[in-house]
Amino acid sequence: MKQPFWLFAALGLLGTSLTTYAAEDIAQPLPPIEQRITSLGALNKQAPARRELNIQRWQTAEGARVLFVEAHEVPMFDMRLTFAAGSSQDGTLPGAAMLTNAMLDEGINGQDTTAIAMGFERLGAQFNNGTYRDMAMASLRSLSAGEQRDAAVRLFAEVVGAPLFPEKALARLKTQVLAMMEQHKQNPAKVANQALFRTLYGTHPYAAPSEGTETSVKALKREQLAAFHSRAYAAGNAVIALVGDLSREEAEKIAAQVSARLPKGPALAAPVVPTAPVAARQHVEFPSQQTHLLLAQLGIDRRDADYAALYVGNRILGGGGFGSRLMEELREKRGLTYGVYSSFTPMQVAGPFTISVQTRADQSEATLTLVRQLVRDFIAQGPTAEELARVKREIAGSFPLATASNADIVSQLGVIGFYDLPSTQLEDFMKQVQALSVDDVKGAVARHLVDEAFVVVSAGPTVEQKPLPTPVTEEAAKPEAPAAAESPAQPEAPKAEAPKAEAPKEEAPKAETPAPAPAPTAVSK
Repeated sequence: MKQPFWLFAALGLLGTSLTTYAAEDIAQPLPPIEQRITSLGALNKQAPARRELNIQRWQTAEGARVLFVEAHEVPMFDMRLTFAAGSSQDGTLPGAAMLTNAMLDEGINGQDTTAIAMGFERLGAQFNNGTYRDMAMASLRSLSAGEQRDAAVRLFAEVVGAPLFPEKALARLKTQVLAMMEQHKQNPAKVANQALFRTLYGTHPYAAPSEGTETSVKALKREQLAAFHSRAYAAGNAVIALVGDLSREEAEKIAAQVSARLPKGPALAAPVVPTAPVAARQHVEFPSQQTHLLLAQLGIDRRDADYAALYVGNRILGGGGFGSRLMEELREKRGLTYGVYSSFTPMQVAGPFTISVQTRADQSEATLTLVRQLVRDFIAQGPTAEELARVKREIAGSFPLATASNADIVSQLGVIGFYDLPSTQLEDFMKQVQALSVDDVKGAVARHLVDEAFVVVSAGPTVEQKPLPTPVTEEAAKPEAPAAAESPAQPEAPKAEAPKAEAPKEEAPKAETPAPAPAPTAVSK
């Protein structure tokens, strides 16, 4: 039985396909070793080279926007369709976006979900899909040889453009979603995250869980999903990203074929701009050994001029893992947590800035006080010159990974197209990062973060509080790991619509907030 997309995302499973190659292909000699391996010493402390992208753009007759990069290194191509069809478009039907996307490959004319899956497998192709708060996506990876390519594109176009939403499949998916919701009730990170979004966004569409609610999911009908598909999966609401072993003519043909099979209609409007909430503190009583702490305030939309400066500032504060200020002070010096994280999640309209940490319940209040003090200091003082130089080097060194594979590139193209960014966005981002001064980062952080504006949500038991341990110096012994009965997990953050990353990484169409990438790949949620 086919499992829904959200279950595979939760388990971190990736599909694979097997391809048979001719013996003469396998027997081809490899280039000399000196042509295949670059010595690290030869880099002379410079960042490794990044693939240059020639992004070609056009629009189909039905209004779909297309971005294409020709890449003939391997005989495959990747295609990703991104729609402004996330949960922010649910309106009065919470969960409609998620179920509509999950039902795409449950049945088309003449084929049920098993036949669809077997069809892609037989062609050596992969189909994936997902939804976030801003966007929904569907993607295809296929061999570029004409026979396999044409058949895979035909099947993909039918799945995305003309799903049947069979009643039995809908009932099965509803049962699975409701079971997932019951599991979430036992997860303090999920409980806290949902409370945070309700408090932060109030009546705004971003406030609702992407999967809907128990009441709304039970009430959704097949006809409502079909109507949502007709409106939100229209060609005028789509971005088609193509990367791989295709000529411009072949790419135009594929884009035209897919676009023509989609419903006809215009692009949907972005959600309204949210209103900043009043600072608040909320505690959710939960029977656990640890307390989950979430702090948030409204951040930026994806086109904000301070994006690069805030990206760098966040890496220094808490988004860069080990070496970031929050990690240094909470984990390295005091052993309060396994991990503490901060992130801006830029979306179509102001996405959240969040800080998340899980720590001992009896030290949660002191930990919260410390986090707020560290943020207050960072807003007032900004980064040091050494911190800025280090993060610039890290971004420059990891930036080539943003275009290391066709899958990475198609994710980037999806984000660029969805947020209507310039084709030179990747190069512009790197130039902006490297040009930043300490005052630039300090100013951007001060413009967008206000210590008194945080919404704070905690989930855990009410227990007597203890003071923080004395911080250790670098020369002291390694900090003691926090005693915990549960395995700490990073609370879910809204996905930007990156494409995981995206997703996008806005929602990264990877999960709504994919891990920060060196390049702008986020997916809204």
